[in-house]
Amino acid sequence: MKLWQKENTSTSQLVEQFTVGRDKEFDLLLAKYDVQGSIAHVTMLGEVGLMTKEEADQAIKGLNEILKTIEQGSFIIEEGIEDVHSQIEKLLTEKIGDAGKKIHSGRSRNDQVAVDIKLYLRAEINNIKEEVKNLFDLLISKSEEHKDKLLPGYTHLQIAMPSSAGLWLGAYAESLIDDLELLSAAYHIVNKNPLGSGAGYGSSFPLNRKRTTELLNFATLNYNSVYAQMTRGKAEKATAIGISSIAATLSKLSMDCCLYMNQNFGFISFPDELTTGSSIMPHKKNPDVFELIRAKCNRMQSVPNEITLLLNNLPSGYHRDLQLTKEILFPAIEEIKACLQLVQLMLQNISIKENILADEKYKYLFSVEAVNELVNKGIPFREAYQQVGNAINNGTFEYNLQQLHHTHEGSIGHLCNEEIKNEMLNVLRKFDV
Repeated sequence: MKLWQKENTSTSQLVEQFTVGRDKEFDLLLAKYDVQGSIAHVTMLGEVGLMTKEEADQAIKGLNEILKTIEQGSFIIEEGIEDVHSQIEKLLTEKIGDAGKKIHSGRSRNDQVAVDIKLYLRAEINNIKEEVKNLFDLLISKSEEHKDKLLPGYTHLQIAMPSSAGLWLGAYAESLIDDLELLSAAYHIVNKNPLGSGAGYGSSFPLNRKRTTELLNFATLNYNSVYAQMTRGKAEKATAIGISSIAATLSKLSMDCCLYMNQNFGFISFPDELTTGSSIMPHKKNPDVFELIRAKCNRMQSVPNEITLLLNNLPSGYHRDLQLTKEILFPAIEEIKACLQLVQLMLQNISIKENILADEKYKYLFSVEAVNELVNKGIPFREAYQQVGNAINNGTFEYNLQQLHHTHEGSIGHLCNEEIKNEMLNVLRKFDV
């Protein structure tokens, strides 16, 4: 029998299959968080007198035993059991008897799911943050290692001005800082306790919501019980926005790598074992990893919009539509972590070609340098621009690569990587508040 089922009633199997959907699959990801939420709730119930101290202690012991099975990977949701909440309550009741049936006092599945998802998202945001920090450190390291290797810079995919491998890689490091700004905002939205809001309208029981907030290590609580339920979907959407921002950075970096590996560019290369071949062309070294990262990350950028469309016309209160946020967001969380790890693997093994700009085809990259040199000699900019433009049109333009000298903050000769590292430390501190 389901938690909500009355005697002499049943649900069509077809309706049940449709309404449950993939929920059991994603509920397994929430299992340990459901136990954590239940332990906090039971502790509070024992303190306010809705369970005796002995019953609460007994329940907490049983819940910790269930938690061990989850951590060991042997926990399952049995056939005929509706969801993770029902499964845990069933196991607990089998262990400790009728005291196990008391743990739902003052609680609805609505706020159980809300707190489970908040705890899950908080943990996963921290996991993503650590992967982003690892990639950031690698990009800064590679930026320093290759800072003297010059690359052509492009605008409109046309040769534009001199750049460097250090400048290129450092740009993506700094991009990750802004991505984490968005993720940290999601973290603060997620890090609020909805437990005790019941079905969305509170409870006549004397619950101590501040106590469960403390026990679950939330920064604060969602005070208004209606709003606590309205955070379902909002917390997921905020997290999705943070993930989509990281995904946009990885997608752009992957596109660069696909271009730069191309033989017509030839700026970077990777070991054979990190590329794939062709079934008929023996010379091929395809950037399949970067192509799939690009595709997956482009798809992840649609997740906030999917959640928006799911939520858009919902009034306040709980609606079953919210169940679908799991199957939209949870796979994206796993995908972004995998993409971050794969980008790290690839960049750890990147090789960057020496003396790229010595090639004759890149000489017009230095046209702006030539203009600036004339300006430094006192010639007005527009006249200098015209002189250099005429030399290019006449085929007489020449420039000495050794004269290249950029010194301002964030330029080829002054990457400001230490300053960028400090900015990253500042944003990482926001996750500790």
